[in-house]
Formats: sequence, structure tokens, C-alpha cells
Amino acid sequence: MIDIAFLLISLITLVSSIMVVQSKKLVHGAIYLAGTFIGTAALFIYLNAEFVAWIQVLVYVGAVVTLILFTIMLTKKGEEE
Repeated sequence: MIDIAFLLISLITLVSSIMVVQSKKLVHGAIYLAGTFIGTAALFIYLNAEFVAWIQVLVYVGAVVTLILFTIMLTKKGEEE
């Protein structure tokens, strides 16, 4: 029997990772990347690897995505008319 929670988490992670590549705006891509990392952490929790899930959230979502967002905000050019 296929577990519904696993399918739901993996579907959200898969859609979010596809949207990272398909996104036209950098900020939206970074937000989708955070969703992918959170989905991966949820899969780690599902596999009873809580420590790895917390490290995933702290390092990747907390540090890497925040760094990407700050980089986008600091290097963004003026609005084109």
C-alpha cells in the first residue's frame, strides 16, 4: 500500500524543483528552491532522520536561500521603463 503522505511530500518537492528551473524571476526561483529544500527535509523526517532534516533546514533554507535572496536584492538593477 502506497503511503499518501509520502506521495504528497514527494509531489510538492518535485513540482517545486521543476518551478525553480521554469521560473522567469530570480526571487521566485529562490522561493521555489526553499520549498524544494523544505520538501527534502520533510522526506528526511519521513525516513526517521530528524538530525539530517534539521541540518537541511538550518543550513540550506536558513543560510543558502537567505544568502541567495540578499545577493539578488543587492545586485538588482534599477527598474527598466
